[in-house]
Amino acid sequence: MPLGLEYLLRLAAPLVLVLPRLYGLLLRRYNARVERWILHVDMDAFFAAVEQRDRPELRGQPVIVGGDPTGRGVVAAASYEARRFGIRSAMPAAEARRRCPHAVFLRPRGRRYAEVSAQVVAILRQYSPLVEPVSVDEAFLDVTGCQRLFGPPQEIARQIQQRLRTELGLSASLGVAPNRFLAKLASERDKPGGLVVVRPEEIQAFLRDLPLEALWGVGEVTAERLRRLGLRTVGQLAAYPLELLEQQFGEYGRRLHQLAHGIDDTPLVVVGEPKQVSAETTFDHDTSERDFLETALLALCERVGERLRRKGLAGTTVTLKLRFSDFRTITRRSTEPEPVCEDLAIFRRARRLLASQLQAGRQIRLIGVGVSNFASARQPALFGDGQPPRPVDRAVDRVREKFGEQALRRGRFITKSVPHGEAREDSA
Repeated sequence: MPLGLEYLLRLAAPLVLVLPRLYGLLLRRYNARVERWILHVDMDAFFAAVEQRDRPELRGQPVIVGGDPTGRGVVAAASYEARRFGIRSAMPAAEARRRCPHAVFLRPRGRRYAEVSAQVVAILRQYSPLVEPVSVDEAFLDVTGCQRLFGPPQEIARQIQQRLRTELGLSASLGVAPNRFLAKLASERDKPGGLVVVRPEEIQAFLRDLPLEALWGVGEVTAERLRRLGLRTVGQLAAYPLELLEQQFGEYGRRLHQLAHGIDDTPLVVVGEPKQVSAETTFDHDTSERDFLETALLALCERVGERLRRKGLAGTTVTLKLRFSDFRTITRRSTEPEPVCEDLAIFRRARRLLASQLQAGRQIRLIGVGVSNFASARQPALFGDGQPPRPVDRAVDRVREKFGEQALRRGRFITKSVPHGEAREDSA
């Protein structure tokens, strides 16, 4: 491809915000003709690192972000100082406290982490419009064809890593490789703060001694089946005949064979607006108390409403999620003509759904709420709940953004202590 056409493609990068699929198709057609390079950016201990950055007195201390260690909470993230005590994500918070009694335990600040995550993605998009955030703390970046603008792939990775450190005060581990699978493995090789490059001629040596579980989709069950075939490492799997793998695993055997050879043609998925904004929380104790459940639901509606207003969205469908003490999980939906984004409008619809599911003595352990089927929140509704955001909602959002989530609270939350949950966006 001539330099002029490549330059025009890069100039058209802003179109990715409006026409991401069209732009991605054009760039992938170009990428197919040249050597492909993918970066995986993995923020180190992201939640804990943000807390240590925002509160300098916590630097160097073991910091654990997650649930209440006196209840049934779990660890969402642990600083590297805490990890020295064997603390890891998803560990019960009570166990984490036993291992490290002097650790600082903090509740998650989902809104703050989302803000910092958006800043990370903004830096990545200055190098390529093909960015796929896969979670709040990691993303893939396709830098194929960017060398004439920013230098070799490893230099792009070095620049990104340095900018994250100097501009955001955060550490990241980066992997650079010809595809997503290898880039992800490379970013995990030298944490924290590592930068590992896997060149095409190095792929087999890079994979050879890795355990079978390093392959995408290989869990304990599949790994045990492979071990029964005498296989222990990725290198041994790569040398195993393809036809025998297909006999044992069917079509999945071919996928295993490809990954063992470092083959992964999966394209990056550049998504536009989310399909749903939702929030949920798990209680420390199962409960059937209606007033408590409604208060928790209102707190979740606040989370979802704030996220919707920030993105200029409103939705016609409100979804309620309940998980009972026996772990049975149900969802119930209500769709009305007028879209909503106000906290109380969402709450009114969700409360009606909750009332229809409450049964005497039925214990609930998790509650969640979501809004989907989006329209613009800036377009006035004709009647019903679906009004554009009230000035008071906008004002509350701005105060909380500037002074913290506890700066303004509803009176109902002062008399009752309930978990607020974390808002998230789900894409199709």
